[in-house]
Amino acid sequence: MDIDEQEVELDLSEPAVVDKYKAAAEVASAVMAKILAHIVPEKSIVELCAAADKEIEDETAKIYNKVKMDKGIAFPTCISVNNCAGHFSPLASEDKTLLKQGDLVKIDFGVHIDGFIVQIAHTIVCGQNPEVPTSGRAADAVCAAYFAAECVHRLIRPGGTNKSCTEVIGKVAEVFQCKPVEGVLSHQLKQYIIDGSKTIIQRPDVDQQVEDITFEVNEVYCVDIVMSTGEGKVSQRDARTTIFKRQLDQSYQLKSKHARAVFSQVSKKYQSMPFNLRSLGMENEAKFGIVEMLNHDLVVGYPVLYEKDGEYVAQIKFTALVLPNSTTRLPNPLPPPFVSSAFSIDSVPEIQKVMAMSTKRNKKKAKKKAATGSVADADEMDTE
Repeated sequence: MDIDEQEVELDLSEPAVVDKYKAAAEVASAVMAKILAHIVPEKSIVELCAAADKEIEDETAKIYNKVKMDKGIAFPTCISVNNCAGHFSPLASEDKTLLKQGDLVKIDFGVHIDGFIVQIAHTIVCGQNPEVPTSGRAADAVCAAYFAAECVHRLIRPGGTNKSCTEVIGKVAEVFQCKPVEGVLSHQLKQYIIDGSKTIIQRPDVDQQVEDITFEVNEVYCVDIVMSTGEGKVSQRDARTTIFKRQLDQSYQLKSKHARAVFSQVSKKYQSMPFNLRSLGMENEAKFGIVEMLNHDLVVGYPVLYEKDGEYVAQIKFTALVLPNSTTRLPNPLPPPFVSSAFSIDSVPEIQKVMAMSTKRNKKKAKKKAATGSVADADEMDTE
């Protein structure tokens, strides 16, 4: 579908739209389950990324086949390890990195059906003994990301604000003596739009602020929580940027044949979704062609970012549907890795209050939940 031809903005008020989000979430869950089973020592990161991307394409090809419809990868698979904060999805011709025992591994990708996007990221410990909890600073980062994500899920509701989300992310990080990674935004999602203008910033500072917003019924958000045991300040190193997105408001008559060939492929297959240079076929031609496109602002890159050596970065990402009676999390949350932190949210009433909130807004159910004082999902992780 040519996104320039869209006139009517579809949202969650249409049952068919909700169904497409749920279908994309089912694919995301299935793909994540398969890739998690292969996060073991000596596995090649680039091979895992390529296999996951192929799995997304294969699984989305099996559904919604009665009419012509765009579907597939909404964000290429990235596997970022330890102090790498994100966007590591290397080229086969350049990288042979293998996973190692004990690596803190973040898997991040997106799926779309008809432009309706579901994004997911999960953190796992490579080769972990399921009976022995991981402890130390890696556990602190995992706990910080997990509980911050749980809190934000509860706070995204009609009338809620991005400011309240930012505040609770900071409080959770402080408990586990971690820092939210700078520059990370959770964006509103719309059909074919992965980076909507309404955002949640997890770490505001002098150089980056966002406009205050209020959440509304039928909105969708990609919640991205990235926590670091270091200062949360990340930078680029030598790793090549391989993921890009077309800038639809820019145009330029490209000179080189490589650039024109790349631009043609991108325009046909990835009008608004990020893509990996691997997906364009010949890697050498893609590497040369993308340079001219970058120089003339036809694409924007997602650089590979790193925290200081020796630190750990954990990530949780999900898609939140603000429905009239609930905020639905897609895909369903995965159990966190078996970790044990020296810190706990138990003695922090502000966080406990948020964790006790229901994600459902049916009045009878909400009152029952408040009366029992249950804390959803918090017992899935040992934080003592």
